[in-house]
Amino acid sequence: MEYTSFDEMDLSKEIMQALDKMGMTTPTSVQRKAIPLMMDNRCVIAKAPTGTGKTFAFGIPILEYLNMNADFVQALILCPTRELALQICTELRGLGAFIKGLKICAIIGGQKMDKQIQMLKKKPQIVVATPGRLLDHVQHKSINISDIYTLVLDEADKMLDMGFIKDIRKVMKLTPKDKQIAMFSATMSREVMDITWEYMDGADEIEVEPKAEDMPKIRQYLLHIEERQKLDAFAKIMEKYDCSRVMAFCNTKTRVRIVTEGIKKLGFKADCLHGDIGQGARNHIMDDFRRGKFNILVATDVAARGIDVSDIDTVFNFEVPNENEYYLHRIGRTGRAGREGQAFTFVTYGQAPRMDDIIHYTKVSTEELDIEL
Repeated sequence: MEYTSFDEMDLSKEIMQALDKMGMTTPTSVQRKAIPLMMDNRCVIAKAPTGTGKTFAFGIPILEYLNMNADFVQALILCPTRELALQICTELRGLGAFIKGLKICAIIGGQKMDKQIQMLKKKPQIVVATPGRLLDHVQHKSINISDIYTLVLDEADKMLDMGFIKDIRKVMKLTPKDKQIAMFSATMSREVMDITWEYMDGADEIEVEPKAEDMPKIRQYLLHIEERQKLDAFAKIMEKYDCSRVMAFCNTKTRVRIVTEGIKKLGFKADCLHGDIGQGARNHIMDDFRRGKFNILVATDVAARGIDVSDIDTVFNFEVPNENEYYLHRIGRTGRAGREGQAFTFVTYGQAPRMDDIIHYTKVSTEELDIEL
């Protein structure tokens, strides 16, 4: 059975109170499919892209079945990046805001081990971790994952792309054989399938295509424009539409560099992420962005994966994306946490057919923008 509202799911009053506070009444496609299965203690393999509500899809069942009298880790959520781990923690804390005694801990690289050990001594029920740092704590005996009820592998394809296969296998061996496993992945690569065959025999499989109705409230504007006019249009939109926290997307790292330098020359504070930037520099850039040292982050689709900053108010597509799904991934960076957002896509003459295909595929509602250049 697929539910059409959270009211039908027989959720606890604490979870319903949190959902009501966030203004959430209707589950997204992945939530409708995954929550009943996980509440029934089933293992789940979900092919679902970013921006479709995955965190609540596994977060609600986890929170509903926590034993608040126990003092061990009951749910372990593995994800590929520090940024995603922190975002999952934020979302779960909001979802569990009315659950007394709830403790959620992030175990990630880039932070001091001692600080994390102190957090683990407080006996969190839920741990969100990157694989490498988790195993560091296992080796130091500062965490015990041998009694967990649920293991979530979020963005499994990304974790495997980053070379975490051995770490994931170690975690599998360190956790109970009868644990519930939920795997969420945007793609079903051969490496992802290997994990499912090895550890998830008999799991329920669900597939969710990105749908416009699953997206938050985002006004989407198209501006048909020449390449040379894009930076001028960007500056005018920034002022006219009161854009303060911005992500801008390009299709290649070369374009990312060019656009970032162009934005800086206009007098804006900006930085960028692309495939040539290492993890240490990436962490530093994201910390500066979160702290407001600059307010415009320019990125490729691949470099932006796993980044989820909740207060983005505007997305710019300096280029129409090459993949239909990327469009929804991009605009889904705004309109988070109950806020409304806006997205502006620059469409050159040559990219107009590509944009038409995206609109047909995603069924999004767009408005033509007329701005004097």
